[in-house]
Amino acid sequence: MAKKKDEKNPHKTVVTEKSLNFLESYINNPSPTGFEWAGQRMWLDYLEPYIDEYFTDNYGTAVGVINPDAPYKVVIEAHADEISWFVNYITNEGLIYVIRNGGSDHQIAPSKRVNIHTDQGIVKAVFGWPAIHTRHGEKEEGPQLKNIFLDCGCTSKEEVEKLGIHVGCVITYEDEFMVLNNRYYVGRALDNRIGGFMIAEVARLLKENGKKLPFGLYIVNSVQEEIGLRGAEMIAQRIKPNVAIVTDVTHDTGTPMINKVTQGDLACGRGPVVSYAPAVQTNLNKLLIRTAEQHQIPFQRQASSRSTGTDTDAFAYSNGGVPSALISLPLRYMHTTVEMIHKEDVDNVIRLIYESLLNISDGQDFRTFK
Repeated sequence: MAKKKDEKNPHKTVVTEKSLNFLESYINNPSPTGFEWAGQRMWLDYLEPYIDEYFTDNYGTAVGVINPDAPYKVVIEAHADEISWFVNYITNEGLIYVIRNGGSDHQIAPSKRVNIHTDQGIVKAVFGWPAIHTRHGEKEEGPQLKNIFLDCGCTSKEEVEKLGIHVGCVITYEDEFMVLNNRYYVGRALDNRIGGFMIAEVARLLKENGKKLPFGLYIVNSVQEEIGLRGAEMIAQRIKPNVAIVTDVTHDTGTPMINKVTQGDLACGRGPVVSYAPAVQTNLNKLLIRTAEQHQIPFQRQASSRSTGTDTDAFAYSNGGVPSALISLPLRYMHTTVEMIHKEDVDNVIRLIYESLLNISDGQDFRTFK
């Protein structure tokens, strides 16, 4: 069963006020799938004091490196992209229909404010929806991809196009970061820019605590996870790591309308989640669990039947097989604009990755037998 908090071992805060200020700016900055560059630049600017060098690839995955000359390579990884929409069709009356860029939820769209990204800058718009008065007596039709639309205040297609809007422009929600009841971080795109934040904080702790690793550490913020783990697939081939520890979010199953029988029993505030899946290398996973127990870090367990659905799968099955493991952060209301995570869980994911790195030896072989 999951490890519970030990009242004799009070929570250890990791995130500083400076870190939190960066997190707020980072979450508020849009980073839609395929258009991650601005967010990646911001992330590298924060990470740069704690690394020896960095590089990017053609699609925007950003990598900070500590000990770049070391032959044994360990990756800690998250993904940088957020779900979004594309302009797909502009009507003669100046309304805009959309398609998904990633797993965007059509049911939350009506009445949301959005930013349409154009070469001329941001254009504001809203997802319109018929007033309740006009639906009286009619069979209710719920939001669907075919009936949600944007209104940017124009009355013709030509007026829309003069604003710089064209088919293919990307669209993001404008909701911003906040702290709820001094307990939860709330915002859009915590899936999974919170992961990028946490691995950057690991680098900060290594630097500030003067830790010298016996291997090369590659802090990887991948692009295009939301449409099939594509950034991780590309960067795994370039780095050719020996080990990979991936962090992403998973579902808090304690809120209404979620079946724990199928989704498992996980909750915000109960600690990081370690996963069991074919892609998760058994002995590396055991190292994570031993580390959590050694440092009194609370943790939970999750099982996946075939794949984790995260970048773990991309790293595990690359380069002839890379020992990989997943540390997940419980999150409420995934793929909405009010994603929620517990502050203590964030601290504990950072701690678990940090302490696990200190337990990995240079050249460590994770095979069960040779």
